[in-house]
Amino acid sequence: MSDKAYKKIEVVGCSNESVERAVALAVGKAAQSVHGLSWFEVKEIRGAIADGKPVEWQVTVTLGFKLD
Repeated sequence: MSDKAYKKIEVVGCSNESVERAVALAVGKAAQSVHGLSWFEVKEIRGAIADGKPVEWQVTVTLGFKLD
């Protein structure tokens, strides 16, 4: 078994549909410039409210990827 090292970054995804969509957007956008993403961890969930209703989900995710 070989030794491994990982780097972690934080990304915030925003969606007016759902938490899951916000996570998918954050991961998808990060994957455009960071190669080899291995895992994610939801760190924080928050949102915006208008007229007494949630109108946007904002999710902070930590993404990990293996270093070459």
